[in-house]
Amino acid sequence: MKLDQSSQDPDPLSWIVDQIHQQTTEGVSLLIGAALLFAGRHMFWLFVGGVGFIGGMVLAGEYFRNEDEWLVLAVALCIGLVGAFLSIFLQKIAVRVAGLLAGAYVLFTLATELGYQSNAWIAAIAGGLLGFFLVAVLFDWSLVVLSALTGAMLISQSIPYTPTVRVVVFVILFAAGVTVQGRKLMRWTASRRQKESQG
Repeated sequence: MKLDQSSQDPDPLSWIVDQIHQQTTEGVSLLIGAALLFAGRHMFWLFVGGVGFIGGMVLAGEYFRNEDEWLVLAVALCIGLVGAFLSIFLQKIAVRVAGLLAGAYVLFTLATELGYQSNAWIAAIAGGLLGFFLVAVLFDWSLVVLSALTGAMLISQSIPYTPTVRVVVFVILFAAGVTVQGRKLMRWTASRRQKESQG
């Protein structure tokens, strides 16, 4: 019996559209990840918006899993924009919530990548609490660390390699992000102290 060829082979146009959607999502994730990695503390609203984007991707991916990827990306971007807007008016609350979500995301993803899926939610809770209290106690340096962690994780998760390679890339990117942002923070702190002493 001759099989229906259309039921076996994917539609070329649909495949091309799916690839465009996937590349767009990965491209947006890379851009947001790079911005968080190197400028998350300097623009705290970007940190809040970036974490909102990640949360939006998770939520939209769960509730719209059978929908087009454009919808998931649009929902994630909208949530990120709302988070960035709210952070301007509710800075302390928004940044602390973002710290909680960032810590949970990073430790949950790390636990999953390292093969501890059964304990991933425990890691997420611990990471969330740690992120929340870090932001509350050490605002500037916690933003440096958490934004670098989040940006490095977002970028490493967007590359199509094995979990081991992604973890190595994550560590390298995190170190680079902390170094770049840390130097900016120290220069800014020194400049502020100099102005205060002169005043």
